[in-house]
Amino acid sequence: MIQRRAFLKSSLLLASSSLSLPVFANNASSSLSGECCLRFYNTHTGEKLKSTFWAEGEFIPDALKDINKVLRDHRSNKIAEMDPQLLLLLGQLNSKLDNAKELHIISGYRAPESNAFLRSHGSGGVAKRSLHMDGKAIDIRLPGTDLRTLQKAAMSLKGGGVGYYADSQFVHMDTGRVRYW
Repeated sequence: MIQRRAFLKSSLLLASSSLSLPVFANNASSSLSGECCLRFYNTHTGEKLKSTFWAEGEFIPDALKDINKVLRDHRSNKIAEMDPQLLLLLGQLNSKLDNAKELHIISGYRAPESNAFLRSHGSGGVAKRSLHMDGKAIDIRLPGTDLRTLQKAAMSLKGGGVGYYADSQFVHMDTGRVRYW
């Protein structure tokens, strides 16, 4: 009986330690060679950031904080934790496109009040329960890359939702369920 409890306890500890790194991160990291670096340009604040946020199989906490700051809600200046899986997805997108240039950020985190404001002012495509409010969505463009090419590359990753907004010139990516619009 005691041996069985010890076995179950050690199994639970092993299982919980493997949960500390998201399953997606394990899958995404296999396509990222050792490090993942992202370059951002926030189109609303003018801020730029180049950050290696993933190295040797682990996220780098200080780098994640820097990324969270540049992807903050520019209307309220509120900072939230961005989903690290979303960042790995962007790393995969860069690899797919062989991109080393800055991703232009239209929207990263969006505070609930900013989301409500955009919805009430007729901004099409703003969901009432947007994943931007959970730090699980980002709207991007990549100058010099056709928007359809960016969309198709994002869709090929099958990492979540991908939206195409031709009039506003951006592609939406999120870590929700796989869907396209």
